[in-house]
Amino acid sequence: MTSVVIAAYNEEAVIGRCLDALLADAPPDPLDITVVANGCTDATAAVARERAGVRVLDLPGAGKAAALNAGDATAVGFPRVYLDADVVLSPGALRAFGAALDRPVDGRGGDPPLAVVPGRSLDLTGRPTPVRAYYAINSRLPAFRHSLFGRGAIALSAAGRARFDTFPAMTADDLFLDGLFAPYEKRELDGVLARLATPRRTGDLVRRLVRVRAGNAELRAAAARGAVATVAVRRTARSSWLRDVVLPRPWLAPAAACYVGITLVAALRARRELRAGGGGWGRDGSSREPALADAESDGQPPSGLVKHSR
Repeated sequence: MTSVVIAAYNEEAVIGRCLDALLADAPPDPLDITVVANGCTDATAAVARERAGVRVLDLPGAGKAAALNAGDATAVGFPRVYLDADVVLSPGALRAFGAALDRPVDGRGGDPPLAVVPGRSLDLTGRPTPVRAYYAINSRLPAFRHSLFGRGAIALSAAGRARFDTFPAMTADDLFLDGLFAPYEKRELDGVLARLATPRRTGDLVRRLVRVRAGNAELRAAAARGAVATVAVRRTARSSWLRDVVLPRPWLAPAAACYVGITLVAALRARRELRAGGGGWGRDGSSREPALADAESDGQPPSGLVKHSR
């Protein structure tokens, strides 16, 4: 039985399309879905309860780690899929997760992977030039090729889930999971995609990056002092945007200027937030605005989708 755990904080506008995609594409075996609404001030829990067969937990306090742990304690099956509430998986994703976690990585024997992820499909429909430029570089970064982060969806086998006890009280849950597994133990699946809504405004993109960078720095600091047990928390390859993306594709130089500027602004703000003891969910609200959610739920694929480039 496949179990899906969705931690949801004020996701009223988007969680319906996430759940509908799962339920319409349920694998032959029973599907176990747990939505953990935590600290919500909107109708997230009510929208989730409208879907038959979805278990809903409603926690009074906001916190993604606590929500994931509560969902984990209730989930009953494997593979165990951790899914962000604003992500829509492509048809066949759940079946592909289960099959991949039972199949040796190289197809010739040996052990199957312990963790698998979909590819990224970035929705850039109607986004301003700086946002599109940022993702023109970001979508080509090699850091995403053999990693678990940046998709909003991670599937673990029972053996993979046994690598850790509970999620630490930090925002970088995907980087935490990525550090638990050696490269040969994880795999990105061909032909399986997670549709990700990108920020609709440049300021929203900066705010998202600030939260992500602050969360990642917090996790790395905890790992360095032994507070989090991981194989190796991935370090940032600061020059990869130039070496691996722009130099082989010089026509991307104008986009790179936007990428570098936005990245530097986010880095400076993240440092200030860490010094001030800030934290948060690592998300932007613009990609969850009702108008966008409605447009993406009308049965038509968005016109601005960009697949993650390998």
